[in-house]
Amino acid sequence: MLRTHTCGELRETHAGKAVSLCGWVHSRRDHGGLIFIDLRDRYGLTQIVFHPEKDKALFAAAEALRPEWVIKVDGVVTKRAAGAENDAMDTGAIELAVSVCSVLNKAKTPPFEIDSDADVNEELRLQYRYLDLRRSRMRRNIELRSKIFQIIRSYFTAQGCLEIDTPCLIKGTPEGAREYLVPSRIYPGTFFVLPQSPQQLKQLCMVAGLDRYFQIARCFRDEDLRGDRQPEFLQLDFEMSFVTQEDVQTIIEGSLLEILKHCSTKQLKGGKVGRYTWREVMDRYGSDKPDLRYDLPITDISQSVSGCGFKVFEEALAAGGTVRVLRVPGGAALTRSEIDVWTALAKEMKAKGLAYILFKEDGPSSPLLKFFKDGFLQTLQELTGAQTGDALFFAADTFTIACASLAKVRGEAAKRFSLIDTSVHAMFWVTNFPMFEEQDDGSLTFSHHPFTSPNIDEWPRRKTDPLSVHSVCYDLVLDGYELGSGSIRIHDSVLQQEVFEMLGISREDQEKRFGHMLKAFEYGAPPHGGFAYGIDRVVMLMAGEPNIREVTPFPKDQKAKDLLMGAPAPMPAAQVAELGIQLIKKA
Repeated sequence: MLRTHTCGELRETHAGKAVSLCGWVHSRRDHGGLIFIDLRDRYGLTQIVFHPEKDKALFAAAEALRPEWVIKVDGVVTKRAAGAENDAMDTGAIELAVSVCSVLNKAKTPPFEIDSDADVNEELRLQYRYLDLRRSRMRRNIELRSKIFQIIRSYFTAQGCLEIDTPCLIKGTPEGAREYLVPSRIYPGTFFVLPQSPQQLKQLCMVAGLDRYFQIARCFRDEDLRGDRQPEFLQLDFEMSFVTQEDVQTIIEGSLLEILKHCSTKQLKGGKVGRYTWREVMDRYGSDKPDLRYDLPITDISQSVSGCGFKVFEEALAAGGTVRVLRVPGGAALTRSEIDVWTALAKEMKAKGLAYILFKEDGPSSPLLKFFKDGFLQTLQELTGAQTGDALFFAADTFTIACASLAKVRGEAAKRFSLIDTSVHAMFWVTNFPMFEEQDDGSLTFSHHPFTSPNIDEWPRRKTDPLSVHSVCYDLVLDGYELGSGSIRIHDSVLQQEVFEMLGISREDQEKRFGHMLKAFEYGAPPHGGFAYGIDRVVMLMAGEPNIREVTPFPKDQKAKDLLMGAPAPMPAAQVAELGIQLIKKA
């Protein structure tokens, strides 16, 4: 080894010892004829000092050192002078008096400061990610990520699970998100896909009798990006046989509590993991993944608006919709421009607009008031508890649109009026999801994935009222983020075919796309269930970062491009032709 110790290791107990250190020049200071350099490696910083009277040639060499040069130094550990200690550094009680310095590699001036966590343009950071990863913020995030990996592996191994790796080249069986295609050179005109998740493979592990499986799985989805989404990501994938929903929830919940115990200083709000049905959170918060670190409920006033005088409300109800209202404490202070921004956000959720009432000191203010019949404003205040200084925001539309638009406004209100308790975590389960969702064309699609088991007691209603059928499905939410989803799976080929038929998948297509699953179920498939949660999201929340790019070693940017390596990139024409692919230029 070129070094005897790391730059974060030396303490007062090492005083008088001859040691060797290697690292990067983090910062340099010239003080009264002495040169002080903070030497950095992954483990920390050590102050090294050059004395001109001891070795003039060595001191001259030290004057030439620049930030990010890689050097090796030999010397003796000494205690710092009284009053010169640096409590901000783990090694702040000592310094290294250098006797030998070797330059292992010089460095250009970096495009941004490495010794600072000041904001830097993200494109520049991603282009020079290897430099960005040297910064203390990123190093902490990568160390945390590694720590969480180890906690996950240790926990699930202790639960009797086998870590089983599954392939990244599989058959395309569309289950929601768009898949990445991989052309086959050996079989021209055919394709592998990169897995959205190992869903089918882990179920086949259960059929194989490997009754407790887990994997830190790499998954791929060709979809538009958000702050908590990347084209490729890691998830904890878990499956077990002969279990109930509660069994799966208990093990998954335990893994997250173990991560919180070792990686967060925050306590759980209420001291426990909550339990809600899908209908409960939708009715009260407008979302199936609300942030419950603040309590800003939505009120359903559908039963009270009949005859209120405002046609928009009454017409929404006549069309089978709903009318809901959100009270924002202190909302009367909102400016017209702020309300316009919130209205635009509601429209992004397909709302036609955002009606409001501001309860100002000189009385209520709203374009709605002239439409209300006498007494309705007082009814609204009684239903919502609105007082002077508050605001009410309304949504009158279908259940889905009304919920989504007010959930968006709810989140903005919490940020605008600092309602979020950032000293706690709010974690809870959401259960009893609808089995199916209706698409714009009236057809049905699955709420989660087509292998989720329906509530067997409700299944006979599928032909007369399919939207009333619920699934045995469960999501886990932390601080307003859906960490992951799971379900009890279908293990009976007849029931699986019935679900496919409800989704409009013909018997022929069932055989083409899922024949391997249906066939496997005919050979003694056990009852089983599982769960998967996004590890990147977990690390993001533990690190307190705004997006998962900050906790991913080499992420894509917001346009799904790799700025470091320049991908995606054109390939040589001969290689493309060998795959039997012809490129078509888009207009």
